[in-house]
Amino acid sequence: MGIAQMNDALSRYCAFFETLSADSITQIKDLFTPQALFADPFNRVRGPAAIRRIFAHLLRHWPKARFEVLERCQVGDLAYLRWHFWPDPAQSLRIEGVSRVEFTPDGRVQSHRDYWDSASELYAHLPLLGAPTRWLLRRSQAEAADQVTPDMTERSGHATITRTKS
Repeated sequence: MGIAQMNDALSRYCAFFETLSADSITQIKDLFTPQALFADPFNRVRGPAAIRRIFAHLLRHWPKARFEVLERCQVGDLAYLRWHFWPDPAQSLRIEGVSRVEFTPDGRVQSHRDYWDSASELYAHLPLLGAPTRWLLRRSQAEAADQVTPDMTERSGHATITRTKS
């Protein structure tokens, strides 16, 4: 796949996530190969039908869920996306993650793997799991006084990153 085709495929993929809805998940069959792998901290499935069920499940529980792609880096048929996810934009919970995405020569996704910290970004905010998770996270820190609050204005100096939002 040439650079222009890869950029088009990646732009379509980012747009899919940023406009995710019950209607848009019908596009999954066109975005993914028949044997595509999709993995995140909770799922590891193959094929567009199973991938569609993941997003249908997500939207059943959080119908207003929203993704924002902040950065994208691509080399050949491989791309990395840094994103924010809000299960409910009316709430303060925001998850930051990175996705590793492999494309086929025809521009479809053959592998999508999400990396994000489910302990500190999700479990620590849940009513029953929050307190024990926060305790465990504090126990795992080297020195509490050295820890900093995540700064969402951090910028990468890597030249191949394309920022999609300012």
